[in-house]
Amino acid sequence: MSDPLRIALVAEGPTDGVVIEAALRSILGDRPFVLNQIFPEGSDGFGEMGTGWVGVYRWCHQSAKRGQGSLAGDQLVFQNFDVLILHVDADVAGCDYADGTLEPTATDRPLPCEMPCPPPQDTTDPLRAVLMSWCGGTSLPAQTVICMPSKSTEAWVVASIFPGDAAMKRGIECFANAEARLGQQPKAKRFRKKKRDYQDRVDLLVAAWPRIAASNALGEAQRFQSEFLAAVPGQLPGHFVRLGK
Repeated sequence: MSDPLRIALVAEGPTDGVVIEAALRSILGDRPFVLNQIFPEGSDGFGEMGTGWVGVYRWCHQSAKRGQGSLAGDQLVFQNFDVLILHVDADVAGCDYADGTLEPTATDRPLPCEMPCPPPQDTTDPLRAVLMSWCGGTSLPAQTVICMPSKSTEAWVVASIFPGDAAMKRGIECFANAEARLGQQPKAKRFRKKKRDYQDRVDLLVAAWPRIAASNALGEAQRFQSEFLAAVPGQLPGHFVRLGK
């Protein structure tokens, strides 16, 4: 039996980690893996860098500093993990560095970079370039995967658990506040953006992922799955879930 795939996750917050782990459980099928959410610290703690996109920004710069100017040189990460996932929600494209009391460096690409949605990719593409600049370059190591739900991870949660929600008909990837839809369901079904509430629904998230990743209405989910599979080292087992299957 092969050793478990070692995956490191840098995400805006702990609820994002729950959703991403559910997606990985579906994508990897029977292949064992260990997901370590290395940011936020301990997945629940806030640590010195905080949480949210500002925390991801600081983590990326810290990693690039360890790597002599580039994430690719960060041996602390790449000697201990097979794959690194970097998560930022696409709504960050509408923010300014000053919103996070940050002073951008000379190499940080500018924010905001938000474009009209649809299509979501007109915003996620430039935001990906911004994220790469935080890591010290214009590209990322091959074993690094960007996870950038549009406009937030809650779009994937709503699509998974409430596929008939009104926001789905309006285009969930361009819906500005998908989180609000979680609390606007029938009383018996509504829940909050809390780690425990998400964990209670993990099985639903896992079961829904193949539908989410195959949906043309959720292009960033498709892209995440495709790029994750491409980053997994070695020969991919036949039981891996692939797009369109």
